[in-house]
Amino acid sequence: MTTFMQFLIVCPLVFLAGFVDSIAGGGGLISLPAYMLAGFPVHFAIGTNKLSSAMGTILTTYRFAKKGFIKLNHAIFTIIFALLGSSIGAKLALLTDDRIFKILMLFILPITAFYVFKTKDLEGGGDAYSVKKTILISIPISFFVGMYDGFYGPGTGTFLILLLTGVAKMSLNSSAGITKAINLTTNLTALTIFFLNGKVLIPLGLVAGLFSILGNYLGTKVFITNGSKSVRPIILIVLALFYIKIISEVF
Repeated sequence: MTTFMQFLIVCPLVFLAGFVDSIAGGGGLISLPAYMLAGFPVHFAIGTNKLSSAMGTILTTYRFAKKGFIKLNHAIFTIIFALLGSSIGAKLALLTDDRIFKILMLFILPITAFYVFKTKDLEGGGDAYSVKKTILISIPISFFVGMYDGFYGPGTGTFLILLLTGVAKMSLNSSAGITKAINLTTNLTALTIFFLNGKVLIPLGLVAGLFSILGNYLGTKVFITNGSKSVRPIILIVLALFYIKIISEVF
């Protein structure tokens, strides 16, 4: 049974997560901890987070596609491999014990935070590769990050943007568009698996999803107007609170 207080904790943070995610990725670093701070078990937190995140990501993906940021000939390959990776990751997650998840988070969160906050501008450097080479590099990135997103999730958008700009040499706008297409794919794939296993709190997920849509809408306007801006301090505060909570529960 979901309480009113849990709605009050989750919904504003999911709005913030949607805003942050549409600008620079990493919204899951806020939204998943929000569900766990509200007291939900790990698998229900991940499953319900997939629902609310997918609702927000649908809007952002549509708006990015409308702006021409998503090239279909490139996106289709990354989507297929992200779907495969996400389904594998979600199935692994369901086989993982709640306590093991929390212990893994004690290691994953600091690594994720370090990688995100030590990175400077999310702009690709150097000369762009050919379309074929860019696609070939993007495929394994999509598969393994998709697997991570299905298994756990937070930081997926940021990882994708960083890898697609830094390794595949894509522009920020193109990498942001591809990232949203991949994010939507992995969210829906993982959501389906968690839903079929009864790990989604539908009423909370739908209400939080509306907040996610609003956050994504406002964040996308900021991104399209101003490009990527720093949102690291906001994520860091939530990460710190989440990390303290995990430590208290594990030890």
